[in-house]
Amino acid sequence: MSLNAAARAIAAEIEADRAALGVAVHRCGGATVLDCGVVARGSDAAGLLVARAALGDRGHVRLDPAGTEPLWPGCPWPAVAVSSDDPVAACLAAQYAGWKVSVGKFFAMASGPFRALVGREALYDDIGRRERDDVAVALLEAGKLPAEDVCARLAADAGVAPERLTILVARTASPAGTLQVIARSLETALHRLHVAGFDLERIVRGSGRAPLAPVAGDDLAAIGLTNDAILYGGRVVLEVDADDDALAAVGPQVVSAGSPAYGSPFREIFTRAGGDFYAIDPALFAPAEVTFVNRATGRRQSFGHPAPEIVARSFAGA
Repeated sequence: MSLNAAARAIAAEIEADRAALGVAVHRCGGATVLDCGVVARGSDAAGLLVARAALGDRGHVRLDPAGTEPLWPGCPWPAVAVSSDDPVAACLAAQYAGWKVSVGKFFAMASGPFRALVGREALYDDIGRRERDDVAVALLEAGKLPAEDVCARLAADAGVAPERLTILVARTASPAGTLQVIARSLETALHRLHVAGFDLERIVRGSGRAPLAPVAGDDLAAIGLTNDAILYGGRVVLEVDADDDALAAVGPQVVSAGSPAYGSPFREIFTRAGGDFYAIDPALFAPAEVTFVNRATGRRQSFGHPAPEIVARSFAGA
């Protein structure tokens, strides 16, 4: 089953259970828009399903209650856990937010398997996994619902009829929006490995966990909290078939401590950057810790470590 067809099945599950999940359904220019946290209240349960859809259902997502397999001793927050036996497809071909949507005054980054239908990101030249399908599922992290012109643009980009397009949308400052962003801990590690030139086909399996941040009062604050959850609290384990020396060389490049910007809550880093996301060192956007488990040699190598004091400082500010 394609990434988009699998995500479409999850979207149908969300629509069918919309009342319990706190989701509202709209038809917009023929497309189906699932409001998972813009005007609708949404929920953590909706966030788990949104995260699975973003992965093209090539991974599992769960919310571990506080005290269950704590991220570090005394960690008081629940943990968002994600795992995949096909992490390159799940995290990079689908989940990664790599497609810009700009129509009039509407702007958002699109993620989800819809991107594999568009296929115009250079990333796909490296990983392959472009798709052809007559259904498309996109995820927008946005503070307002898309209008008909946005839906039409997305359908055209994906090469599908508007009636075959489903858009999941949630603002970051919502339960579903916060959870689905924090479910990207594994994706951030794979993205950094790709930037470092590592052969991604050597990755057999991956899992990641990060603390669930409180829901912020506005999207800018929420962006800070969700980034801090991964940068200072995210722990990723990758099972690989690779040379131990190669892993030792790449490890320091795929954790947030490898960035000179590391060391302060994201909101402070953003302020020092003059409110310009693109002025922030991109190497910062990585998990706190990555552990490689070499299937060939059995050796485990860990790089970076969580910074509970920074997570606590960030979350307390909410």
